[in-house]
Amino acid sequence: MRGALDEEDARALAGREVVLIDLLDRLLQGGVVLTGDLVLSIADVDLVRIDLRAVIAPVDAEHPAPALP
Repeated sequence: MRGALDEEDARALAGREVVLIDLLDRLLQGGVVLTGDLVLSIADVDLVRIDLRAVIAPVDAEHPAPALP
């Protein structure tokens, strides 16, 4: 499995300014996994807990989007 940036990519990006949209485009070409946890509590009592797990991947001819129900 390939990491987010390998050595070749890191060298290519080292001496130049990167625009946010270019960075997002590069990340989304291979897919991104987002995870996060949010806990709201009062006086050490957890009231709300939200767990986020999302996979964002490109859709192309080889990997079409799943059919909607």
